[in-house]
Amino acid sequence: MFLLKDYQEAAESLRSRVTHFPKIAIILGSGLGNLADRIETEEIIPYAKIPHFMRSTATGHKGNLINGRLGGKSIWAMQGRFHYYEGYTMEQVTFPIRVLALLGVKTLIVSNAAGGINETFKVGDLMIIKDHINFLPNPLIGPNLTDFGTRFPDMTCAYDRELISLAEGIGQELGISLHKGVYVGLTGPSFETPAEYWAYGRLGGDAIGMSTTSEVIVARHAGLRVFGLSVITNEGYHFDDDFVNNGEEVIRMANLASERMGRLVEKMIERL
Repeated sequence: MFLLKDYQEAAESLRSRVTHFPKIAIILGSGLGNLADRIETEEIIPYAKIPHFMRSTATGHKGNLINGRLGGKSIWAMQGRFHYYEGYTMEQVTFPIRVLALLGVKTLIVSNAAGGINETFKVGDLMIIKDHINFLPNPLIGPNLTDFGTRFPDMTCAYDRELISLAEGIGQELGISLHKGVYVGLTGPSFETPAEYWAYGRLGGDAIGMSTTSEVIVARHAGLRVFGLSVITNEGYHFDDDFVNNGEEVIRMANLASERMGRLVEKMIERL
């Protein structure tokens, strides 16, 4: 179990290495690490050099914390995240979020690669996350850390409505088509069966993945504003004899969409 002093130790280590302390942070998910190329980098800090940070073992997650500028603003960017399926506890998965909160971050932008449940979604589409359904263990289970937030944080507006509206307007300006939908967070690491895709769709899910919801819960507990964006990397409603889910293909499709996502996120940060 992490104590407040563990989060503070990691935060102090980072304070000693940077000169700018951004109020905006981005988590770059599977296949989206190339978005870091748009950042004017000032410092790249490997997770291995940050106290209590885990190691990213998932494909496409480089395992660096970047301090730099994007859209004319100072930002932190996590080039890769931690997952429950890697064998980490929920505390370990969400540890960086509380460290960023201690460093003064007020807005968190999360991104991920997701399977499309909604039959109107196509591979390569971008989906603004308007809400989520969480099937991962809740990361707030256990003693409440009152220094970060209340015992029972409200999740009614987990994804900030003003940020969603901002993204929609920018999407129209840039000619970037955007869906809005509900993200379903599962443990993984196996891809879902056809019956599971069908079932989660009937529950109200539009896209499905193995991350994000835990980070958002902890971010909201700490009072951060959250904006989420998914890249649809496979169509989970196609289950004919030739269809298979393929992890390498997921990464490839996420990389192809990263340029559009990068332009959108950069313009959003410029206007925050």
